[in-house]
Amino acid sequence: MTLQCTKSAGHWKIVVWDEEGFQGRRHELAAECPSVLELGFETVRSLTVLSGAPLFPGSDFPVGLQAVEHQVCGGRWVGFEHAGFQGQQYVLERGQYPCWDAWSGNTAYPAQRLTSFRPVACANHRDSRLTIFEQENFLGRRGELSDDYPSLQAMGWDGKEVGSFHVQSGAWVCSQFPGYRGFQYVLECDHHSGDYKHFREWGSHAQTFQVQSVRRIQQ
Repeated sequence: MTLQCTKSAGHWKIVVWDEEGFQGRRHELAAECPSVLELGFETVRSLTVLSGAPLFPGSDFPVGLQAVEHQVCGGRWVGFEHAGFQGQQYVLERGQYPCWDAWSGNTAYPAQRLTSFRPVACANHRDSRLTIFEQENFLGRRGELSDDYPSLQAMGWDGKEVGSFHVQSGAWVCSQFPGYRGFQYVLECDHHSGDYKHFREWGSHAQTFQVQSVRRIQQ
């Protein structure tokens, strides 16, 4: 049974469980979901993401799905700690995520549950361009990026802060510390018209201008 919080998003699918290990209640989403409370859940503790054609003919789910807690098989989603796409952000990419510490990864700020989700529709790993600015409102020195940078300082950026961003194409995840650690901020060309003029627009959890690594989100 598919319960959609909003209009269908096309070929994206996400299946969520309210307990770890694919246990408890299950629902399938095919669109962004601003709150799993709409599904009768308090939170999501395990999930699997599917997109595109089924992995196996005649089946919506990969063989052995019940043996995997969280497997991303295509497409990219963003999971949010709180309802309304608020709180910490986690990019859900290809791979298996057996429990909350897998999606938290090396962020250093783990969230043990996810409460809202949306697909990343504009991800384009081959054609992603991002302009970073030294100051808010697109002022000061700028840098043009089209690749992944585990350390902005190593590429020549002066300082540990970025004042504002303009996403020309694709989708990016910016991290507070080098090596893609710390808080994550997902920036997309089809949100805010690609313009993020102040850290308050990066996400509700953003509290400073500190960004020291960036990478493209793959399709």
